[in-house]
Amino acid sequence: MRSISRFLIIDGYPKNRRDELVDAGITPAWKLHVKMLLQHLPDAEYDILFPCDADAVIPSGNDLERYAGLIWTGSCLSVTDADNPQVRIQVVLARLAFEKGIPGWGSCWGLQVAAVAAGGEVNANPRGKEIGIARKIAQTADAQNHPMFEGKPRVFEAFCIHDDMVSRIPEGGVLLASNSFTRVQALAITHKKGVLWGTQYHLEYDLHEIARMTVLHQEKLVAQGFFGGADDLARQVDRMEALCKEPDRKDLRWQLAVDDDVLSDDIRQQEFANWIHRLVVPRAAQSQESEG
Repeated sequence: MRSISRFLIIDGYPKNRRDELVDAGITPAWKLHVKMLLQHLPDAEYDILFPCDADAVIPSGNDLERYAGLIWTGSCLSVTDADNPQVRIQVVLARLAFEKGIPGWGSCWGLQVAAVAAGGEVNANPRGKEIGIARKIAQTADAQNHPMFEGKPRVFEAFCIHDDMVSRIPEGGVLLASNSFTRVQALAITHKKGVLWGTQYHLEYDLHEIARMTVLHQEKLVAQGFFGGADDLARQVDRMEALCKEPDRKDLRWQLAVDDDVLSDDIRQQEFANWIHRLVVPRAAQSQESEG
């Protein structure tokens, strides 16, 4: 029987990269998603899966049916690397989740994996890397009556870091948000028996996490022209860290051009809260009633 409050969090990073993130002062992806889950469903239970690890036990279809929902994190992998077994195993798992009808949430990589599993395509964004804050994300007309975006501002900004994007939406996919840099910023996918809601941007990040991520990628960011040099990058990082500690500082909000849609957990994570309360919990409760 499917539990109303038990979730499987799938951390898509290989172990060496997880270790590198921790060394850089970045919270592991699975921990960020645990924190977000418990903010919106305090009594939730969860298991963690690292599918890239050699000793990972990939759940069967029967195993998946124990969960109310699957939560896919980001990853340093690229779905375009189809010959990589670490990629293939996650695409296969996403297909199985759709076949079994387990609701899914996808952050960045998780959205891309689901799109490919459902028959869509992912490619490198021809505009290059989108990092820091994705600007002027706008809901589509389809989003305005979609439960994923209930209570969310029509235009908003969000933390992001990605090179790839969904380039072809699968059959059954509904585009819910876009900006001028990345067409598919949010997507709902209905495929076989399952549904996945996901965002290309990262609801789980805060300013501290994106500041540390900026430092981790500093050489590439300076080389790609995001900053005038190491000192320029360091000043930006210092501002982000300071505003994370003092979110009401008017000077830093103005200098970084951020508002409550970025700084408030309740606003920033509205899509995920809606996934929990509008999709996952009602479906699990209905499943329990039918099985009972």
